[in-house]
Amino acid sequence: MKKILVVCGNGLGTSLMMEMAVKDVVKKMALDAEVDHEDLSSATGSQADIWVAAADVATQLQEMGKENIISLINIFDKASIEEQLNTILKG
Repeated sequence: MKKILVVCGNGLGTSLMMEMAVKDVVKKMALDAEVDHEDLSSATGSQADIWVAAADVATQLQEMGKENIISLINIFDKASIEEQLNTILKG
């Protein structure tokens, strides 16, 4: 099972909305994955197979040394989530 962590600056509304979009994509793809969300400061010590964040937060995750990051310009863009997820899973 893959662990997917959705991250936003404060860990509240934005990450919850992104989490719902990611869960829809995971369900559509029939992926065995656990999806959760948290704020950026908590993500420092967290482990995940795949990270999902808005573009600005994704840059900060990269600076922390996190890998397999899905960076979203539009946090509701399920097509972009699916495309980037497929790329990571094939990698």
